[in-house]
Amino acid sequence: MRPTTTGQHVHTRSRAALSLALAAGILTAPVTRAGAATESPAVVCASARAGLAARLSRDIAAALRGRSATTAVALRDHTTGTRCTLRGDRWFDSASVVKVTVLAALLRDARTDHRRLTRHESELATAMITRSDNAATTALWRRLGVKRVTALLRLAGMTRTVPGDGGHWGLTRITAKDEQRLLELLTHRNPVLGNRSRAYALGLMRRVVAPQRWGTPAGAPRGTTIQVKNGWLPRATHGWRVHSIGAFTGPGHDYTITVLTQDNARMRDGVATIQAVARAVHKDLNKDLNSTAAAAKPYTLSPTPRKVMPAVP
Repeated sequence: MRPTTTGQHVHTRSRAALSLALAAGILTAPVTRAGAATESPAVVCASARAGLAARLSRDIAAALRGRSATTAVALRDHTTGTRCTLRGDRWFDSASVVKVTVLAALLRDARTDHRRLTRHESELATAMITRSDNAATTALWRRLGVKRVTALLRLAGMTRTVPGDGGHWGLTRITAKDEQRLLELLTHRNPVLGNRSRAYALGLMRRVVAPQRWGTPAGAPRGTTIQVKNGWLPRATHGWRVHSIGAFTGPGHDYTITVLTQDNARMRDGVATIQAVARAVHKDLNKDLNSTAAAAKPYTLSPTPRKVMPAVP
């Protein structure tokens, strides 16, 4: 059947609207392998500060333009009353960012039992977060069991996070929105984790070893307290998963950033995508604070990454 005249007009107007959105940088159009452009979801931002939402939407979209990765972004800034999301409910394999969830579950378990962490638990937690040690994570995952991890997820409101089956913690299914809820749990008072537990977790994230401090800290202003955890994992489908979650606090700063990526041909591609988004966010949030952005330390990719998830099917 031939389309009606009305249908032709609607189609023409839709294409015109899409072209305007692309020109404004609100939508991006990645190129498929066949060379055809496809529409991406829009970066949706809202802010109490005039003009900030539009600037962030535009600059995050620009940072992602032309990149092949499937990317999810979530941002919350308490100082300016700002939130941004892109694919906030899209599932990704967690890789090592789930280690922060494991830590939160461990701290909640200790709080429930009215006890401190044992020396061994503390040693495992430190290795898990600061060095991203897989063996330490496996030990804590087994000690907690999926039941305690799930209890933490429920209390935190992380309703779309699904723990990995069969001990495969690196295959936990996460979303950008749920990771933001986790960061909120760590950075602000709540009935789930006490102040000491939150301070302990953030302290470990501040001590992540230098080679793993890439990602969301890229472009953070000088003097900002940076708490970060990254993850990376190659699989046969969807290529490299490369993720970064970060909390940025201190004078004038109170915001969290989550960037999740997959479909990366190489690990460094995911790192580059995350850091492009992070630089745009830090620049826009701190534009009116007259602070000097610190360049991120260059990340040197090992030819054979040491951190590969154990027993991934």
